[in-house]
Amino acid sequence: MRQVADELNAKGVKNNIGGMVTENTVARMLHNRKYIGEYKFRDIITPNGIPAIVTEELFERVQSRMEINKKAPAKHKAEDEYILSGKLFCGKCERMMTGESGTSHTLDVHRYYKCSGVRKHLCDKKTVKKDYIENLVIKHIQSIMFDDKLIDRLADDVLEELNKENTVIPVLRKQYSETAKGIENIINAIQQGILTPSTKQRLEELERAKTELSMQIAKEETKKPALTKAMVVEWFTKLRKFDITKTEHRRRLVDAFINAVFLYDDRIVIVFNYKNSAKTTSLEDVHASPIGSDLTTGTAPENDRF
Repeated sequence: MRQVADELNAKGVKNNIGGMVTENTVARMLHNRKYIGEYKFRDIITPNGIPAIVTEELFERVQSRMEINKKAPAKHKAEDEYILSGKLFCGKCERMMTGESGTSHTLDVHRYYKCSGVRKHLCDKKTVKKDYIENLVIKHIQSIMFDDKLIDRLADDVLEELNKENTVIPVLRKQYSETAKGIENIINAIQQGILTPSTKQRLEELERAKTELSMQIAKEETKKPALTKAMVVEWFTKLRKFDITKTEHRRRLVDAFINAVFLYDDRIVIVFNYKNSAKTTSLEDVHASPIGSDLTTGTAPENDRF
C-alpha cells in the first residue's frame, strides 16, 4: 500500500479533500464495496444499487491478497524481510508457513519459516531455515530466466493474453445502459411532480457516473496492446541482471514468478505464475547440489539440476 500511495503521489493524484494520498487512503479504497456497486444507507445494503466500476472477482482477489499480507507481518520487517511470506505452505497440512526469528545463547540471530499449524499443535512440520528455502526458490527462478526457449514461449503467452477480446467493454456498456435507464426513471418521476432533495442528489450521482462510464468506454475502445514480442523478451532478459544478493531484487523475482511453494519433508513443489508450471524436486537431490555456491553471482546457475 505504501508503494501504491507513493506512485499515486508521484503522478499528482490527490485524495478526496485535495491532500496527499496515504496508506490509509489506499486501504479505504481497497476495502470500499461501493466500487462493486454495493450501496449502503444506514443499515440497509443494496447490491447493484449504484454502477459498479470494479468486478467482484477482482475485488475479492484484492481482499484475499490483503488477508494474506495481514497474516504475514514478518514480510514487512526491514532487514528480516521474508520474501516467501504469503506464498510458502506446509506440505503436510497446507497451512501457511510464516517467518520468525530467534536469538541463541551466543546472541546469534536465526531466521526461519514455521508452519502456522505447529503453534496450535495441529502439525509437526519442522521449521526450515530462511536462507535455505529462499535460495532454493531463487535458484528455480534463475533456471527460468536463463532458459531462452521458455522465455520465448512465455512471451508468446503474454502477447496471446494481451490480444484476447476485450471483456471489459461489454460490462461497461451494460453499466452505462443501466445508468441511463436510472436517469430516465428519475426524469419521469420529476415530470410527474416527484422531486425531493434525495431525488436531485441521486440524479446528479447518476449523471456523473454516466459521464465517467462514457469516458471509460472510449478509453477501452482505443486501447491496443502496445507491446511486441521483442519488448516482452527484453523485459524477461533484463531480470537476468538483477543482483540476487539484494533483498528488493529477490522479492521482485518471487512476486513476478512464484504462485505458491509447498514444502514437504522429502520434496518441494513450486508452482510458477504460468500454465503447466508445477515443478517437484526431491530434497535429496537438493542436498546433493551446490545451491549456495552459485547463488551469489547473478549469472546463470552452474549446475541446473532442477
